[in-house]
Amino acid sequence: MKISKSKIFLTLMLMMNLICCKAQNLPLNTAFSTIPNGAYLKDTNNELAPYVGTYKTNFNGNEIILYITKQENKLEESSHKNYYMDALIVKYIVKNSYGNVLQDTQNNNTYNIELYSIGTNPSKNAITFYYSGTNCNVGWGDIYLKKISSTQISWEYRPDDITTTAAKCPPTLDTTIYLPETKDLIFTKQ
Repeated sequence: MKISKSKIFLTLMLMMNLICCKAQNLPLNTAFSTIPNGAYLKDTNNELAPYVGTYKTNFNGNEIILYITKQENKLEESSHKNYYMDALIVKYIVKNSYGNVLQDTQNNNTYNIELYSIGTNPSKNAITFYYSGTNCNVGWGDIYLKKISSTQISWEYRPDDITTTAAKCPPTLDTTIYLPETKDLIFTKQ
């Protein structure tokens, strides 16, 4: 069987194209409108590492513990495009003054709650997070963390929707927002 030179050349070019094509690396704080489909928002300046760890605070009689980890290549899907990014993932436990667990996203897979970073602001030493809310997405919105020192972060939570109806959410589900809806709350690294 004889293979033409043009077929060999075409096959080699196709293989080279497949090998050389990889996602475009962009900085974390790239504007959403400029992110091409399939791109990778990479933590090239190590902006996320200072936030990684376990943090604790008390608010209105509840103890809140944040477990912040870094995830590389997190897939971010939207109706317009899909891309990958390095992100901080936050899991948490909220306990009342008696030590009873009110909500645990770290050790309990019952809750389908997401809390992850979506942008950085290096000049303000701050990171913006998306919070999916509790059951039926009640409380979804933005959380802002600002690094105050090597052991402290400041918390601000701005919910976009704090209510629901029985038509949208079964009344048997707990729609209480356990995260502190406040500004300038200090968490200390453990």
